Amino acid sequence: MDENGVQLGILPTREALQIAQERGLDLIEVAPQANPPVCRIMDYGKFKYQQAKREKEAQKKQHVTEVKAIRVRPGTDDHDLDFKLNNCIKFLKEGDKVKITVLFRSREITRPEMGQKVMEFFSNGCGEVGVVEKAPTMEGRTMTMVLAPKPKGK
Repeated sequence: MDENGVQLGILPTREALQIAQERGLDLIEVAPQANPPVCRIMDYGKFKYQQAKREKEAQKKQHVTEVKAIRVRPGTDDHDLDFKLNNCIKFLKEGDKVKITVLFRSREITRPEMGQKVMEFFSNGCGEVGVVEKAPTMEGRTMTMVLAPKPKGK
């Protein structure tokens, strides 16, 4: 095939290479598995540039989901929880997941219901923009829960 997409037919390699050199272009093998192999006459530098440009454009449109972390204690004050809840909502609106961790120290571990209460506060507060992806679970001295943004409806 030539640079305009016109098929030149089956040619010997030397002849195809000579045609490409006369036009100041390159002979590129497109489908080596085919019998006979398919080659194309084109400007390879321009092709690579356009391909890189397309990949860069596609990469701009992607959003990489991050997992943001919020750490609180069972005795954290209401104002501080409200502040952290606002951050959690902001992260979910941006499309990121949020991992909420409640840290228990010393005798606080005997009252896991206090941590559960904090987790309910976050899950209820983020109910409009997020869903609970992983329910609260105790792992040693920490209780963790993961919230994910709600899927966008059509």
